[in-house]
Amino acid sequence: MVYVTHRPEEPPVAFEVGTVGDAMSRGVISCPPETPLRVVARMMATYGVHAIFVFEYAEDGEAPQLWSVVSDLDLVAATPLDLDELTAGATAVTPLVSVAVDSSIGEAGSLMAQYGIAHLAVTDPGSRRPIGVISSLDIARAIAAGLGPRETFASA
Repeated sequence: MVYVTHRPEEPPVAFEVGTVGDAMSRGVISCPPETPLRVVARMMATYGVHAIFVFEYAEDGEAPQLWSVVSDLDLVAATPLDLDELTAGATAVTPLVSVAVDSSIGEAGSLMAQYGIAHLAVTDPGSRRPIGVISSLDIARAIAAGLGPRETFASA
């Protein structure tokens, strides 16, 4: 399952007033737990992302359930091992934490700090299904949106 929409053409929303929905990337990039880690690495490189969500697919045709996330740091930690034999499900050590799309950006940042992670699954409040991702970089963009054009670069 791969569907992601980055919105670089839209101006960032300021941290103080924005919601997770304003700052997140819509869609998720995912794989099943049995995906070899080398394939996960290729997915990260191809889509330019730092985390791949791992879904458990139900046999009865129901919607897949979010199970865990493989971060770039999980991948790097596994490099001394056999990347063709290891699977996404076996190496996903980054905690899976989610936040509702209508939460504040500050709440998302607090969750990241609390769990020591850089990506949160964004869920729809009604269905609780993942609809996107918010990263620490998305939060940095929102924080930077509060600066005026002359304040963008540090002065010498």
